[in-house]
Amino acid sequence: MWTKDDAAPPTIDELSEIFRLEGVDLAAAACIKALREARVATKEITHVVAVTCTDQGSPGYDLFVSQKLQLPETVQRTLLHGVGCAGGLSALREAANLAAAASLRGKPARVLVFATELCSLFLRAELQAACKDEKNLHIAPALFSDASAALVVCNGLALTVEQKPIYELQEWDSALIPGTKDLMSYSVSPSGMLATIRKEVPEATVGAIGHMFEQVCNTNGVPLDPATFDWALHPGGPAILKGAQHKMNLREDQIRASLDVYQNYGNSSSPTVLIVLDKLRWMGKGRDDVVATSFGPGLMIEMFRMRRCRGVDSRQALSPGVLTKAQRLGMLVISKLSTSTRKVLTMYSMKTSK
Repeated sequence: MWTKDDAAPPTIDELSEIFRLEGVDLAAAACIKALREARVATKEITHVVAVTCTDQGSPGYDLFVSQKLQLPETVQRTLLHGVGCAGGLSALREAANLAAAASLRGKPARVLVFATELCSLFLRAELQAACKDEKNLHIAPALFSDASAALVVCNGLALTVEQKPIYELQEWDSALIPGTKDLMSYSVSPSGMLATIRKEVPEATVGAIGHMFEQVCNTNGVPLDPATFDWALHPGGPAILKGAQHKMNLREDQIRASLDVYQNYGNSSSPTVLIVLDKLRWMGKGRDDVVATSFGPGLMIEMFRMRRCRGVDSRQALSPGVLTKAQRLGMLVISKLSTSTRKVLTMYSMKTSK
């Protein structure tokens, strides 16, 4: 039986120390698998793009992961924060832009991307808040799990004959949803982070999908049918998944990976959509084209259009990447790593790519 004394959480400093042990180890494990499957050596990494919303320390955890992996000191690092569940695709977008910019400069780019969240660190902070204000209970503790996802993004100048692309990124975009900045937040308290998610979030996010799809998927003036894509929807909850399915007139098999991840792992914030993409490639041949989308505080929406590369020679690809995942659920100490997961994403012209 819980009492108010039992609910007393650690300090924010203690929580950060835990993240910099458990979170860094989890991220490094995912990165090692991604690098191995990408057939990229640590000395070949040129950039790092990391994201988290569950640690605020400085220097950022990306530095400690880089040091643990023994990456070169010349690696250019970028750490994103404050983008919440949108963060996985936000990080991929940044990596894609870096790879594209390097191509324009005639330089190879091998970008290591990782998203890591230990949402369970703040369970006791949420319980303490509930004890103090029973009328305003937060649902976040029941939604979020822990996870890390990692991938490698390369431009064409960095490819080798051994590498085989899995996805070709064709277009992507990001936008704020007007009038929604107060619907979702992750505020810092002395004893941890407190999440606020208002009931209007599903309606607002689902309502933004159609317009973003038009921007990302109708760039040549020729409308594309959402039914011709597999969808990697961020599984923020049943209302979002079912709402998006209805809004875009999708069949359940088109969002099968999102449904599976939500049922088995829940929502782990920024890594979740990357885990969905990873799951999707193991669920049969699937459709040639894929849409990935996620949402975060702002509210903001991220979306990518990509195509599966079936039997494409790496020498013909413009930009590959490899995705692997490591998951840690609840308060378990042992990380659960996916087995031999690989994902490649290629850049379709001179646009940014994952």
